[in-house]
Amino acid sequence: MAMQRIDKLLASQGFGSRKEVGALLRAGRVTVDGTAVRSGETKADAERQTVAVDGKVICYKEFIYLMMNKPAGVISASNDPKAETVVDLVPPALRRRGIFPAGRLDKDTTGLLILTDDGDFAHRMLSPKKGVDKLYEAVLDGPVGQAEAEAFRRGIVFADGTVCLPAGLCVLREGENPLVQVRIREGKFHQVKKMFRAVGRTVLALRRVQIGALKLDPALQEGECRELTEEEKKFVFEVQKAD
Repeated sequence: MAMQRIDKLLASQGFGSRKEVGALLRAGRVTVDGTAVRSGETKADAERQTVAVDGKVICYKEFIYLMMNKPAGVISASNDPKAETVVDLVPPALRRRGIFPAGRLDKDTTGLLILTDDGDFAHRMLSPKKGVDKLYEAVLDGPVGQAEAEAFRRGIVFADGTVCLPAGLCVLREGENPLVQVRIREGKFHQVKKMFRAVGRTVLALRRVQIGALKLDPALQEGECRELTEEEKKFVFEVQKAD
């Protein structure tokens, strides 16, 4: 990596704002190759030099990628003065300046959400042209069958004329309130709910379980998150065959 100001470097790694990092520097708590650094203007290369805070060497990462099991009741946003956001749920050790949810899940929708500070990664994941499927499980207020599946396959058209890309629909569990699986390649506002509304059904519960070939980690409790592995980041862009 190129040399960069030490205050900018530390702020990017979650050590606080520039002002907070400045306080660390002035207190002599930051070292580069064992020498205390007190000026934020000092430049360092964290990949070639040893940068430490309070004696603990930092492991520099240009970007961070988190998998979250989003709970109901929180909004998919970076900040909001009136409501709890998914970024509020990220523990301090994983929180970075500029982190945001890559795509949105409705406030009452649960499941797989990726948070990152890598805008290019998020764009590639969300662009319909990239062909990254998103897999959801939904509980409905009534049964669906071949007619509804065919309507999804053709591409649902909303009342306002909005045309959805072809999508997959299959029933996982029959009954008065069936559990179904929906596969889409885009993320219009309230899309899955509106698609079912277009065929006369209401979604009672909705959960995203997969993006590309990346599946939600069953060990993650709702509200928890962890870093993606390098392999899992690649899974996001793998084409997953429909079940």
